Amino acid sequence: MLFHFRKYNLIQKFTLNFCMKKSHLNHKPTLNLSVLALVFILAFLFVQCKKDENIQTVKFHNPLANPEDGQAAGNPDGNYPVPADAGPEDVSTPDQVIGNGTPESCTCQAVVDAVAKGGRIVFNCGRNPITIKMDQPAKVFNDASTEVVIDGGGLVTLSGYGKTRILYMNTCDENQHWTTDHCQNQETPKLTVQNITFADGNSTSEKKYDGGGAIWIRGGRFKAVNCRFFNNGCDSLGADVGGGAIRVFSQYDNLPVYLVNCTFGGAAGYGNFGSNGGAISSIGVSWTIINSVFSYNRAIGNGGNPADSNTPGGGSGGAIYNDGNTMTLKVLGTIIEHNKVNAFGSAIFFVSNDHSGDILIDESTIQNNDGGSWYPAYPGISMHSDTKCEVKNSIIE
Repeated sequence: MLFHFRKYNLIQKFTLNFCMKKSHLNHKPTLNLSVLALVFILAFLFVQCKKDENIQTVKFHNPLANPEDGQAAGNPDGNYPVPADAGPEDVSTPDQVIGNGTPESCTCQAVVDAVAKGGRIVFNCGRNPITIKMDQPAKVFNDASTEVVIDGGGLVTLSGYGKTRILYMNTCDENQHWTTDHCQNQETPKLTVQNITFADGNSTSEKKYDGGGAIWIRGGRFKAVNCRFFNNGCDSLGADVGGGAIRVFSQYDNLPVYLVNCTFGGAAGYGNFGSNGGAISSIGVSWTIINSVFSYNRAIGNGGNPADSNTPGGGSGGAIYNDGNTMTLKVLGTIIEHNKVNAFGSAIFFVSNDHSGDILIDESTIQNNDGGSWYPAYPGISMHSDTKCEVKNSIIE
């Protein structure tokens, strides 16, 4: 049960006051508005607690909490409860194993072939950390499997070596096989990446499906758990292109992308970059980000969106770039700091075109992000002045 300590103290306080008032009524049938108000509040809190009881949460091991190389995956001080459907997938009985126990057996082609077949995928590359050099992106085929889980076991880095995107799923790409007549809103495939690092992905050579230096997604569902994203990049200019590490479109029934215990950058020299959304970018997509870190990412475009005259556009969303209509952004137990922009939203750029989107920031720290303007309510967050932005137990400065 998700049960915040402040709610518990509030219940104790109101219950105590209610009991004290009741003891002084001397059984007289007098109307006490204070008592009635307290009863109403207690009833409301009881209903909220009953709702919380229906939320199942999970705790799980993070094999990249203390890695041998690079920054840890996730916020080490983040303790926000993780919903069950946002946690890692079970790979105890994998459908495919990449490698035969030696580093040499774990190749780009082996990864490409495994992802094309789908299912639950693990690696057997030896006992030491390994970097697999990708010379082409691994692509999900929409009719191969309803789910694709890629689990690196905390040892695997997939690297684009600055030349290629690493992973691609698109339910509306005919080359990956159409499976429905509503590709923009279909439930599967469900793609999960967990316990793995994506480094040096680069999508600047991609012209049709731009952005998303490490991962590009459209349709189905996507989540990342216990992952690290280092030095991934996409096009450096353009009003709407973005997602140095990840770009996402069209999630099923507008359900959120989950990012749990993930690190984007994490230290100087590790940050991701792109025209917009130095770390992540999306159009019309909701995100729930839990116990993660976004730091040293850069939105390097220039001119905003729509682009100013005589500029190529871009430069918004140092860490996060969300554009579209009805969408939500939840930042929970997360650190966003030391990101940089040229235009707007040094930490977060959130523009709901129809003014229906909303933001929740809880138990998070957003600070020391650099550049940009248009901050109507909070430093580093660019949004419409009427966007609902609820901030709880957080530092924003």
